[in-house]
Amino acid sequence: MTWPVASGSLLLGFAVAQATGIRPLGGIVLIAGCAWCAMRWLRAAGAARTAALVLIYVGAFVLSHVVADALGAWPSVLLAAAVTGIAAYVLADSATGGGVSPARARPLRP
Repeated sequence: MTWPVASGSLLLGFAVAQATGIRPLGGIVLIAGCAWCAMRWLRAAGAARTAALVLIYVGAFVLSHVVADALGAWPSVLLAAAVTGIAAYVLADSATGGGVSPARARPLRP
């Protein structure tokens, strides 16, 4: 399951940036979370869905900045996390979305 990491990394990245006042630290969390998910999406859902999911992740991050003035900082981040998590679930994690069950998944190569 990647949806918790996809949405959680957006939340945690913002929390780290807010708590430390160092935005690049939040960016490191975002990059790490998206990279971790992308590796699993590629294996489970293929290159096209992985590209779509990475674009959704980045797009939701950008959109959260666009709507932050209207919604507030945390509500916009929550919205971005929800959109990203739902997309990850539908396109990669669910059985109907092309996800691979743990029983059928190939192990990651070291």
